[in-house]
Amino acid sequence: MLRHAVIATLSLAFAVAIAKAEGPSDVAPTGMLRVAVAVGPAASAFWTTRDPSTGKPRGVTVELAKAAADKLHVPLQLVEYQSSDEIAAASSKDVWDLSFMPADVKREQFVDQGPAYVAYMSGYLIRAGSDIRSVADVDRAGMRVGCVEGTSTSRTVEKSLKQAKLTKFVKPEEAAELIGKGELDALAMGMGALEDLSRKLPGTKVLDEVIQSTDVVVVVPKGKAAAKVWAAHFLDEAKADGTVRRALDGNGFTGDKVAP
Repeated sequence: MLRHAVIATLSLAFAVAIAKAEGPSDVAPTGMLRVAVAVGPAASAFWTTRDPSTGKPRGVTVELAKAAADKLHVPLQLVEYQSSDEIAAASSKDVWDLSFMPADVKREQFVDQGPAYVAYMSGYLIRAGSDIRSVADVDRAGMRVGCVEGTSTSRTVEKSLKQAKLTKFVKPEEAAELIGKGELDALAMGMGALEDLSRKLPGTKVLDEVIQSTDVVVVVPKGKAAAKVWAAHFLDEAKADGTVRRALDGNGFTGDKVAP
């Protein structure tokens, strides 16, 4: 009986919190929904790229941002960053209200993480003409490896490499340009972005082996309790009603599975 009473109390509290966050004031206090997105040279279920005709970010997270703003009946403002860590670090500056990023313990001091919408796996893109055939081949003396600073992938690579030289790039475009020129032997990023980048850089290849696996989750700035509840409710609905599936399919990620 006690257990049922506790569950009922928690369910009621959850419902009340959602009710309080139904209006935009708790989630978008400025009157518009400011969604932080990471912009890079290649698209994934997390990374956005620039539309060549408009110069504005486009991608899965942009579509989810539009859906969230529509749900709140407020205008959308995209706030651009170069990595998830940059987004998290700006959370205390009151410049964004909602975002999406790979789940990461380090960022929990800055953001409150909600449910996931897709799995996120990282790997290596190998330059054209390289003899690298496996992840083990990457960590050799003389190998030049790149990653994007401020990402969970960069922290994983930094811990794992013992012999290869690792360079962290603040701007993802710089890393993409260098591996395209053959000045990097391997580039570590999310698999979706690497596959997109590989199509743009003839001769490069993505290794099959996964070096990191996590989930991409919805986040709000730390301490925004009502916004966190609303964001979780929004994403759960977006998964259930097909919004997430359409965002993935519409951006070419038909093989990515929606998180349960």
